[in-house]
Amino acid sequence: MSQPNYQEIPNYRPKKNEEFMNDTQLEHFKNKLNSWREQLVDDAESTINHIQEDSNQVADINDRATLEEEFALELRTRDRERKLIGKIDKTLHIIELGDYGFCKTCGAEISLVRLEARPTADECIDCKTIAEKKEV
Repeated sequence: MSQPNYQEIPNYRPKKNEEFMNDTQLEHFKNKLNSWREQLVDDAESTINHIQEDSNQVADINDRATLEEEFALELRTRDRERKLIGKIDKTLHIIELGDYGFCKTCGAEISLVRLEARPTADECIDCKTIAEKKEV
C-alpha cells in the first residue's frame, strides 16, 4: 500500500491559544488529504498501465502464473486504496460541513497529533480504543 506523501507537508504547529480547527488548521488538513488522495490515484493509474503493458502473452506457464499472482496482489492493494480514497473523500466532506477534528461518538476534540498520524480519524483515541475492544 502506498504511503501518504506526508514528507512534503510538515506537521501543523499550533500557535499559543489558537482556536481548535480554525481556518488555517482546516486548510492544512485539506492539503494533506488532497495530497494523499492524488498519490493514491496516481498509484492506481500506474498499476493499470503496468498491467496493460506486462500482460502480453508469456510463453512459459510458470512465468504466466507468477505474473498473474503479482497482478492479483497489486489489484488487492489498489482495492484497499480505492476504499481509502472513499474515506478521504468523506473526510474532505466533513471538513466542508465544519465537523472535522471532533469525535463522531462523544464530540470531543481529536488531538492534532492523532489527526497528523491519521487525517481520516473520526473518533478520539478513547472512543476508538473502546470500539476496538468491542470488536474483539
